Amino acid sequence: MNKVDIADAVIIPNLPWIIGGGLLIGAMAVAGWIFTTWLRVRHGYPLENSWGKAVYPQKNEEMAERIKLLSQENAQLRAEIGSMKDRLVVVERIVTDGSHELNREIERLRGPAN
Repeated sequence: MNKVDIADAVIIPNLPWIIGGGLLIGAMAVAGWIFTTWLRVRHGYPLENSWGKAVYPQKNEEMAERIKLLSQENAQLRAEIGSMKDRLVVVERIVTDGSHELNREIERLRGPAN
């Protein structure tokens, strides 16, 4: 069998499948690129060029205000968590403390009996 016979017997009859497969792989690659770009835009990530630099760096007053508000909210939440930790320590002490200790402390706070 020579090369012409192989081309006529194998390649030519399957040429539509070979071309279709190549087009399908190319279309899937383009669709994947579009999908990842859409995800980046949807979740606020900056778009990047092939060198890793931002295509449209977003630095405007709205973004600065958003960062300021988020920083304030973060500080407020940290303060709230700190106070909750303090309260939790007290609750843990009450729960793990024996009932007789709690009764003794209450009686001590009441003072001497009349």
